Amino acid sequence: MGQVKKLPVRAKVKSGDTWNLASLYKSDDAWEADFRRWEKRITGYQKFCGKLAQGPAMLARCLSFDNDFERLGERLGIYVFLRTTEDQANDHYQQMMARYRHVASRAGEAASYITPELLSMSTQRIKSAISHKSLAPHRLTIQRLVRRKPHTLTKKEESLLAMQAEMSQVASKTFRQLLDADLKFGEVKNEKGELVELSNATFSALLHSPKRVVRRNAFHRYYRQFQSHENTLAALLEGSIQRDVYYARARGHQSSLDASLFSDNVPVSVYNNLINAVEKHLPALHRYYELRRRKMRIADIHHYDTYVPILSELQTRHNWNQAVKLIIGALEPLGREYCRVLEKGLSGRWCDRYPNRGKSSGAFSCGSYDGDPYILMNYKPDVLDDVFTLAHEAGHSMHSYYSARHQSFQHYNYTIFVAEVASTFNEQLLSGYLLEHAKDGKQRAYLINRDIDAIRGTIIRQTMFAEFEKITHEMAEAGDPLTVKIFRDVYWKLLQKYFGPGFSLDKELSLECFRIPHFYRAFYVYKYATGLSAAIALSQRVVHGGRRQLQDFLGFLKGGCSKFPLDLLRDAGVDMEEPKPVETALEHFEHLVDELESLTSSRSS
Repeated sequence: MGQVKKLPVRAKVKSGDTWNLASLYKSDDAWEADFRRWEKRITGYQKFCGKLAQGPAMLARCLSFDNDFERLGERLGIYVFLRTTEDQANDHYQQMMARYRHVASRAGEAASYITPELLSMSTQRIKSAISHKSLAPHRLTIQRLVRRKPHTLTKKEESLLAMQAEMSQVASKTFRQLLDADLKFGEVKNEKGELVELSNATFSALLHSPKRVVRRNAFHRYYRQFQSHENTLAALLEGSIQRDVYYARARGHQSSLDASLFSDNVPVSVYNNLINAVEKHLPALHRYYELRRRKMRIADIHHYDTYVPILSELQTRHNWNQAVKLIIGALEPLGREYCRVLEKGLSGRWCDRYPNRGKSSGAFSCGSYDGDPYILMNYKPDVLDDVFTLAHEAGHSMHSYYSARHQSFQHYNYTIFVAEVASTFNEQLLSGYLLEHAKDGKQRAYLINRDIDAIRGTIIRQTMFAEFEKITHEMAEAGDPLTVKIFRDVYWKLLQKYFGPGFSLDKELSLECFRIPHFYRAFYVYKYATGLSAAIALSQRVVHGGRRQLQDFLGFLKGGCSKFPLDLLRDAGVDMEEPKPVETALEHFEHLVDELESLTSSRSS
């Protein structure tokens, strides 16, 4: 059978290919020292309890104490979180994380009086207080707390909700442990005939294989494990949804969707308009699937045929350093400082680069106020999408870099809504750069194919996910049961609608509703779709504009959460309350399908 190609254990990974977390803590011992100091500080909340109405000076002292406590807590939490992602089976870091969460929950309980006590004051008294000089650094914080007044409970009720913090994470935490540590998918042969360990990381690479038998075997073997655990997964997903419904009702929101959008001040119409716009343009997607089927010369098209490029004979390979050089070249429109800082970070040790056994799947950027903006990758040199993923995560990291240097701690941490603009903006620049330097029509067709798949994955697919979340949460709110069969039936109907009548759907694909991590922290994915829509508009504005357009965008990156997301985007040059950005992005998708059909037809003739 030959030797099985396995992922290395963490201890065998070269240090130069891993992140250096010294900007947070140089050692676990240094973390432990700060952790003990942080834990002891919890009692400091007591001296302010019941005294916030004494005057602006007391309120300012309380908010400053809370701010300093949260800042140290962020640093501690991010360090141990990043350590746990290196190897999900590492018991030492799992224990550290459990201790951190326990103390964070206790701190939440200790601080839970602040909001209800502040909001128990009259509106007039609050307005008078925030005009005081001592509260100037906290003015925006107080204004946003006042906005939450209709959804803030009594001191005792807030304390009870705070006590539930750890318990409320059980469903999502259990899912991650099951997905990343306990599910064993076995082995499959790749296109070279080598036995490869099938994992969350290698599954993506295998779906990009030019050999259909490899893709098909990987798909069926992978989902076999989800079918074996479907009842457990359904119970976890239902638990996560019921959690969302519970908190929305406890705080008096109209729905869990309304509750999730409240903090960003995003109208529900933005969510619904996205779904409506995408559904209107689904015929273009169905036309693309038929084009893909014809060009791949297959009788029927399955989900496992949708990731490999249509021009699968065109091979691309970029080692890490080549990928960094390519990305920096593409991002030159963002200016010298942006590129200099990013190149140093990517070539240095901001990034944990390659897969290892037990490592968290996928990719993410994790910035903080006091540390470097770290990036987790599972980089594969022969997958072009991984170059785009690195550019994407670099967008997040530079957003963190700029916001942390231009905002105070309480205003630096941008929301997910705007985060997805900064990341997909970088992907748009990289795509444009590659198309500009395409050597011939064949390469251009390959890149347009990738652009189509990127929009399909980021706008259309994520909107399907968003619709699934909306439907299932509405069912829970109506008291309808959520079983394995019901979850799969709901998802199957969405698959039929989004993939179209000419697509061959494998029954296992309905199990996908149990394996998407974002479903266990709902109403996140729509921000990918709105983010890319905004990014398409803003990238064109910067590339075809001048200094003012660039400064508008850099100002957006520096904005943190100093304004609500829609206001930050309006300042940058795009209004997401209007349907135009999403419609423009989908029209761009249609034009790309037209050009791909033209290019591939001319090659065939």
